[in-house]
Amino acid sequence: MNLFKSFRTDIVTALARLAEEGRLPANLDFSKVTAEPPREASHGDVSTNAAMVLAKAAGMKPRDIAEMLAAELRGLPAVVGAEVAGPGFLNLRLADRFWHDQLADLLRSGTSYGDSDLGHGVRVNVEYVSANPTGPMHIGHARGAVFGDALSGLLEKAGFDVTREYYVNDAGAQVAVLARSVHLRYREALGEDIGAIPEGLYPGDYLVPVGKAIAERDGAKWRDLPEDEWLADFRRLAIAAMMDLIRGDLEALGVRHAVFTSEKELVDAGKVDAALSFLAERGLIYEGVLEPPKGKLPDDWEPRPQTLFRATDFGDDVDRPLRKSDGSGTYFASDIAYHLDKYRRGFSHMIDVWGADHGGYVKRMQAAVKAVTEGGGSLDVKLCQMVNLLKDGEPYKMSKRAGTFVTLRDVVDEVGKGVVRFIMLTRKNDAQLDFDLVKVLEQSRDNPVFYVQYAHARAHSVIRHGVEMFPDADLSGSALAGANLARLDDPAELALIRLMGGWPRLIESAAEAHEPHRLAFFLYDVAAAFHGLWNKGKDDATLRFLLAEDRELSVARLALVRGVALLIASGLEVFGVEPVEEMR
Repeated sequence: MNLFKSFRTDIVTALARLAEEGRLPANLDFSKVTAEPPREASHGDVSTNAAMVLAKAAGMKPRDIAEMLAAELRGLPAVVGAEVAGPGFLNLRLADRFWHDQLADLLRSGTSYGDSDLGHGVRVNVEYVSANPTGPMHIGHARGAVFGDALSGLLEKAGFDVTREYYVNDAGAQVAVLARSVHLRYREALGEDIGAIPEGLYPGDYLVPVGKAIAERDGAKWRDLPEDEWLADFRRLAIAAMMDLIRGDLEALGVRHAVFTSEKELVDAGKVDAALSFLAERGLIYEGVLEPPKGKLPDDWEPRPQTLFRATDFGDDVDRPLRKSDGSGTYFASDIAYHLDKYRRGFSHMIDVWGADHGGYVKRMQAAVKAVTEGGGSLDVKLCQMVNLLKDGEPYKMSKRAGTFVTLRDVVDEVGKGVVRFIMLTRKNDAQLDFDLVKVLEQSRDNPVFYVQYAHARAHSVIRHGVEMFPDADLSGSALAGANLARLDDPAELALIRLMGGWPRLIESAAEAHEPHRLAFFLYDVAAAFHGLWNKGKDDATLRFLLAEDRELSVARLALVRGVALLIASGLEVFGVEPVEEMR
């Protein structure tokens, strides 16, 4: 249960009651009334802006409204204090038993704690990674892969119906280059000395087994044929091989897409032409010449009449070309068709995860989605900044097979998929991220993945000792929910319970903002509070989790420890990270 949403309902109900009694004007708009954690924990547990946002419409002083509302809310069973602060903010203090009930709810819910119906089953398409099928994935792709996968998991926890999708860019010039590169390796497999890889072709050794496989299957069939007779077949074979490679890289990271959509298939099926016809029928395409932009000329600008989309009608800075000089569609035209295809498959809510170098493409794509869906679709684009790979603070270049970049598989093999996934979420997606191969394995508070996992392992260690001390006790979550949790009255214990009680709200707010990194920050805070409580027990024996002479208190504290383990496991589950129960 999102307790803040619940208290907002109580606040609005109290306001409506005051209006019915004539103490507030009728028909006030309560839509901007909020219930949130106070900025300062010392101010209480729940804060509302109700008096501040209603004062002008009500023609009353904010403090007068706040005092009336405070008197109403003091009657709620969970409220032990309602104080007006400043010009009219109202802060509520909640009874300890309320927080004990929140812990019991967590214990009964297990890792489903924080599950929400916010999304009401609304279908959302999350398209992420979508690396060009020209080679193995590199460390830069890992960030978008992890972010998109974790965002999908977060949205699912918040009640959305999520489809994970990969868009295969297999219709452009780069796949022709790939086909030529594979043909070169094919000739090498037949015994030809190919010398240095010519500039412009892909040099990585990952193409060697592709060339060998074709040579073993077809012999010299393709060797002496002109390019136009082998290019299409080599494109098809190369793309299939590269997609197998990419799927394997993603699998190593624990990422699995439900849908793979081919750009080439969209083009061959006539969907690009159909999308452009759809826009033309609505007067959104015209022939014109774009003014040269200031500064560096973009790749798609040409000083000639072009087929242009009226992107400026939908919020873009300039209109955008849809046809190349040879009459074929631009990348933008294919992307319009792709997003229209998604919309027609039932996805009015679309999220694309792109690299930061595509930032200039966002406005035009959002404009296109507005146009082709006639306002019925929405597109949120999340840009992922670069990853700086380091080793003990120094830039690190590690590549076993790519020739020019660090592969994702190399990094996963070096530190493990769980570490890669968690670290990729310790910064907001649009902030640069340093990934140090040494520091991510350090066992210190400065390493968030270790610190959080250590809290989970430490919690399970305490529970194992609890089983040894009280072998007849049922220490499952559901059983511990029935413990005498009122025994948890130390301020540090209650502070930890209050912190964990904010998890359902965090799930909803992070899902609405499309920001899974918030969960990593929260898990770190929970781990820090738990480790702090452990350390207090070392300094004060009465605060230890297990006291042989006080079974009831020990079981209550085991309930708290179990709650910590379940909440951390819940968050790691969203991230696709396996929680550990022991650390050596």
